[in-house]
Amino acid sequence: MSEKLKIKLSIANRVYPLTIDAKQEEGLRKAAKSIEVMIKRFEQSYSVRDKQDVLAMCALQFASQLEQKSIDKEVRNVEVEEKLNAINSLLDAHLSA
Repeated sequence: MSEKLKIKLSIANRVYPLTIDAKQEEGLRKAAKSIEVMIKRFEQSYSVRDKQDVLAMCALQFASQLEQKSIDKEVRNVEVEEKLNAINSLLDAHLSA
């Protein structure tokens, strides 16, 4: 069974106590830090003061990055499949000759 940790993460000037698996700690701390950096960037770039608006913009940014990575992965998979099919055809042609 996994060891449980109690941690506190600060996001947008609020503290969130969490009970997590020990293996999740690094990822959650990095995610919270990324959110804080993005919040500061949005506040400086767009003069947004409402934390809810800034958090919504952060959520949209992270979600769009995730979706784009998924799209890029699908495109890469199609390209790899096409290349493998071409190699397979070349091999078939060579072996049947």
